Amino acid sequence: MVGRAKRLSALLAAEAREAEALRRPTDTVIRALEEAEIFKLMAPRVYGGFEFDLDTFFEVGLALSEGDASMAWVANFYIEHVWIFCLFPRAFQEELFASRSYALAPAMLSPTGQVTRVEGGYRLNGRWSWSTGIMHADWVLPAAIVTREDGKRVPMFFALPRSEVRVEDTWFVDGMQATGSNDVLIEDAFIPDGRMLSFPDMIEGNTPGASLHPNPLYRTPMLPTLGLAAAMPALGQARNSVRLFKERLLARKAEGGTRRVGTASYMRLARAEVQVEQIYLLLRHLVEDVMRLRNDATRVDRTRWATQLAHAVDQSKSVIAYVCEAAGASGHFQDSPLGRAARDVNTVGAHIVFDLDARLELHGAALLGEEIPGILV
Repeated sequence: MVGRAKRLSALLAAEAREAEALRRPTDTVIRALEEAEIFKLMAPRVYGGFEFDLDTFFEVGLALSEGDASMAWVANFYIEHVWIFCLFPRAFQEELFASRSYALAPAMLSPTGQVTRVEGGYRLNGRWSWSTGIMHADWVLPAAIVTREDGKRVPMFFALPRSEVRVEDTWFVDGMQATGSNDVLIEDAFIPDGRMLSFPDMIEGNTPGASLHPNPLYRTPMLPTLGLAAAMPALGQARNSVRLFKERLLARKAEGGTRRVGTASYMRLARAEVQVEQIYLLLRHLVEDVMRLRNDATRVDRTRWATQLAHAVDQSKSVIAYVCEAAGASGHFQDSPLGRAARDVNTVGAHIVFDLDARLELHGAALLGEEIPGILV
């Protein structure tokens, strides 16, 4: 599966300029990912999936991310959202996976919808932004807050078919343009009981799917899984930027004459290469730690993971900026892969889970035994 992803990486790179112009993934890339069965990666074997764990997800997502950040971002989240579907109650999973071992869906984490309890389920209304994956979706996973009978307010995911939502073209951005993460509008949609999933249960790794499927993959807390999906494009493009810089220096050497490669360029290339390896080892260690602890992780473990992910993205941004400084003015042409990497990874770094100052504050508080507010750990 990792080999397939490495081969597909070249296709993502070749399609990157067109996808950026379209402001969504190209049909060619999505079709190739489907034909390579990439989206079945974490689906249960009982439904025809491969049931690979986070270590394979990491290597597959990273390989795709070296080709293009935007389309790998969509692919990574499609894979992760199949995993989310596997956390729902059994009846819905059997319905969803009856005809195919995966479904393509955005999952809008911000609970901006309004829900009303009705007989047999809920009525859902609202608008959601940041709908990564909506442009090729079969289903949609919007979030809203449910007030339970005891008065407790619980954020939840709701599952409904793509045909029941409306997409508004709002994705005019300066980075990650090819994700097509437009707004989704839902008007008076009925969500039957059994198509909801509690955020607190997902964060703790104690969902219906955790008891349904024996593989510990389905007891993994949500936030490190989500954060990993989002961090891989940053590391992938940091690695790709170092490769492009090396190729540029080799070309200068081959040209000879006045455009020789100086000592400063050697040092810059070496430092960037070592930094990328450090980021990779950090994330690889994080993956192994998450797989070892799963839902036995403490609050300190979870704040550490969140901080490590934010740090990895911050360092990836630094590597790309460092390389771009020495790569010359041609990196600022709009079709330059280096320029695209810088734009895309700066945008990735703006994601709420990668607010490094906030992550450091929470982890420091957790280390001192203080109460941790919010749910993003």
